[in-house]
Amino acid sequence: MVWDGVGGNRLAWAELPETVRKSIEVALGSAVVDAVSQPGGFSPGFAARLRLADGRRLFAKAICAAQSVDAVAFHRREVCVAGRLPATVAAPRLLWHGGGDDWAALVFEEVDGHNPRLPWRLEDWARVHDALVRLARDLTPSPVDLPPLAADPDLFSGWRSLAADPALAAWLDPWTRDNVDRLAALEADWPEAAAGDTLVHGDLRADNILLAGERVLFVDWPHAGVGAPWIDLLGMLPSVVMQGGPDPAEVWRTSPLARGADPAAVDSLLAAVAGFLLHGSLLPDPPGLPTLRRFQRMQAEPALAWLRLRLR
Repeated sequence: MVWDGVGGNRLAWAELPETVRKSIEVALGSAVVDAVSQPGGFSPGFAARLRLADGRRLFAKAICAAQSVDAVAFHRREVCVAGRLPATVAAPRLLWHGGGDDWAALVFEEVDGHNPRLPWRLEDWARVHDALVRLARDLTPSPVDLPPLAADPDLFSGWRSLAADPALAAWLDPWTRDNVDRLAALEADWPEAAAGDTLVHGDLRADNILLAGERVLFVDWPHAGVGAPWIDLLGMLPSVVMQGGPDPAEVWRTSPLARGADPAAVDSLLAAVAGFLLHGSLLPDPPGLPTLRRFQRMQAEPALAWLRLRLR
């Protein structure tokens, strides 16, 4: 089965508090007459295409702290990124944000498009890959003053956490369990490996991509930071394989984004990503996100297989 990344737990428009709905309608200057929920992603919040009484069509998302404090923080951080992206960047424009103390709400221009079809089709992947190359070019140097991805050196610490927790490490396969210390050492170098001056999306996968006619747009930017231009491709490839796409080693061998990347830096960051996914997949479900751990596990397997191939 190809996992589509649908969490299946979105709020409907009618389930939002009246104060939130009214604040959106007042800000937009027109009543919402229809809201079509968009199921992709894992947030338990609201995400829908809106049709207004004046005929305009927009996209809105909202979440409250009672559902997920982390998700509220992510929504608010996305304001800091999306609101400052140059108009030339392949991303929807942020039109409004608000929500008060307990809620975070954002409204974007609507994109008449769809996520890539799954399993991945080669023509769709070729389009997305070409767009990734352009995105890295357009965002180098970063047009937004954001911290480097490595500003939080503990962002990737999965292998080190597993090395320190024998009970959790016991769930690993024999090769992985025998190499935990080696993988932890590789992971520890990820801040230096990720260094660069490109604005990186930080969370690319099929449900954060829209194909709209000839355009490819990238949505959901709360995890953005500054780093090496090849990071988004590397971080995305495990999900591409999981969803029926091409072999990551072959993509990496032929991609302009990988050209010139230090192999040791690639190994370090790939180890960091694989450890993050695998360690996360062994933890309890976070509140409101019942499918996240399974999704992480299904990406961890191809990430680790690719890493093992590189470490031979």
